[in-house]
Amino acid sequence: MSVEPVIERLGLPTAVAAPPSPHRFPDGAHFRVEIPSVESPGVLAAVIDAAREHGICVNRVSQGSGAMVLKESELREMAHLGAEAGIEVCLFVGPRAGFDVGAHARSDDGAGQYGELRGMRQLSYGIEDIRRACEAGIRSFLIADAGLLTVIEDMRLSGELPAECVWKISVSVAPSNPATLQLLERCGATTVNLPSDLTHADIAEMRAASTLPLDLYLETPDALGGVVRSQEIGEIVRAGAPLYAKFGLRNSTPLYPAGVHLEAEAIAIAREKVHRAAVALEWLARLAPDLVQSGAGAPGLGLPVRVVDAAGDGNAAPGPADGSGIQERS
Repeated sequence: MSVEPVIERLGLPTAVAAPPSPHRFPDGAHFRVEIPSVESPGVLAAVIDAAREHGICVNRVSQGSGAMVLKESELREMAHLGAEAGIEVCLFVGPRAGFDVGAHARSDDGAGQYGELRGMRQLSYGIEDIRRACEAGIRSFLIADAGLLTVIEDMRLSGELPAECVWKISVSVAPSNPATLQLLERCGATTVNLPSDLTHADIAEMRAASTLPLDLYLETPDALGGVVRSQEIGEIVRAGAPLYAKFGLRNSTPLYPAGVHLEAEAIAIAREKVHRAAVALEWLARLAPDLVQSGAGAPGLGLPVRVVDAAGDGNAAPGPADGSGIQERS
């Protein structure tokens, strides 16, 4: 039963709805589902398994520790798993100010620089981190430095990086106004995280300024404010489409940089994020059943490719960064 008759009977005002977005993903869908902090092949396998258990589609996973903390064989394994499942695998660029020897980015006042690259040495490491992951089949990267974004977009356009690479702007530099969103778009951003506490009206303003896919956490870890608003998924998607609905997890262990010492927790956290996504999709079916999600392998995703040798060995040495090696697409 709809709540509107009750509200009307009591003489209460109806909530003011944000204007609906006229835009869609290339396949006509309104939204896609993203699971963040998928730090390793083992965690990705757990996400795929949990999605199957809950009967939902995960369109993209992202990782926060950085491609730099994974072996090349692990990068290839993540690319292989993503390609088989039709899931975009987005890896953070590894070097960043918050991992460096400087103190400013780890201070309260300097936290905004945590994801930036310090100096030409870190910028060079960041570029090489992307080239190395591309050689392993990864085609999607999480970017938190505007200068790096301009460099790698130039490299993509010039053929020095695969043309199908996509650049996802990290929530650590999320734009809070439409002018900044447009600036990131001009620099080459493919998809942009918004602050998770934006109102529906704020999201509509962002959408009016750009047709880029927007990313929004419907639940955030405590470090990002601990927002829990999954029941709003219908209104948020309607205002922001095309939109990636992201599911973090409040009250959970920080994972970056992750490794074997945190693998069990990372898997448990990832599985619960998939559960949270399943709950949100139930809310969507109840309150906004007309909104459509993309399926696996949908157009516009930065899908990884499986890099193989002539014998079809998925663990073979990676091909060149320009993507000219022998590859398979799923």
